[in-house]
Amino acid sequence: MLNHVVSMKFKSGVTEADIDDLEKSLDELPNSIAEIQMYELGRDVLHTERSYDFALVALFANKEALERYGKHPEHLKVLEKIKKLCESVVTVDFFGTDAGDFKDKAQLAPLL
Repeated sequence: MLNHVVSMKFKSGVTEADIDDLEKSLDELPNSIAEIQMYELGRDVLHTERSYDFALVALFANKEALERYGKHPEHLKVLEKIKKLCESVVTVDFFGTDAGDFKDKAQLAPLL
């Protein structure tokens, strides 16, 4: 599976109502976009100096499915909201490996 991770830092002045609206819009995407295999989203709870304010994680079957998602009209509508609310958005897309798949647990040490 292809993991799509997005972290968002809101602009100063973004209201609770703005965030609620964004959450609702994002939460509706799996109902409209068949390519989404799994979808989770939420607000930061630790509020450290390194923290972003909001994140989502989505799983897709492959790169082509993620590309179709990226061009989907419903996704593009939500993307416009994100652009208006955020001063910074960072993403990473990767093919995941379950840590349990490592045959030698010592291989994990450099990753931690």
